[in-house]
Amino acid sequence: MTDPAFTLTPLDIRKQEFRKTLRGYETLGVEDFKIRVADVLERANRERQVLEERVNALTEQLRVFREREKAMNEALVAAQQLRQETRAAAEREGQVILREAEADAKRLLDQAKNAEGAVRARMAETERQFQQYMGGFRALLERQLAELRALDGQK
Repeated sequence: MTDPAFTLTPLDIRKQEFRKTLRGYETLGVEDFKIRVADVLERANRERQVLEERVNALTEQLRVFREREKAMNEALVAAQQLRQETRAAAEREGQVILREAEADAKRLLDQAKNAEGAVRARMAETERQFQQYMGGFRALLERQLAELRALDGQK
């Protein structure tokens, strides 16, 4: 019955005619049997058609699910790559920021050292000037004292 050349439809069974012989089968029994076989075959064909439609729908649904799975896997791989690239870029940017901060700190430290040197030099100059002033003032005072003593001695 699985031979594709032999296809039997319920209509074929209903229209099938048998030769009548003298000692043949009972006609009503054969007709009743033909009707029952045709009904069973018709139900089987409908069930087969419903099952084929269901198989086709499930096959299509499976195809859609596989496409979605593939798309999700591709999206997951892309997200992982993006995460790795973002992490690498952040690390590179962090290293650049760190190098810039170190360079700025070194520059500020150099400026502070230079400013300290300038302040120390000014302080030394101010100290020298103060000592010079004190020396000049002391000399003035000593001259004034000497003059006072000289005036006291003339009296």
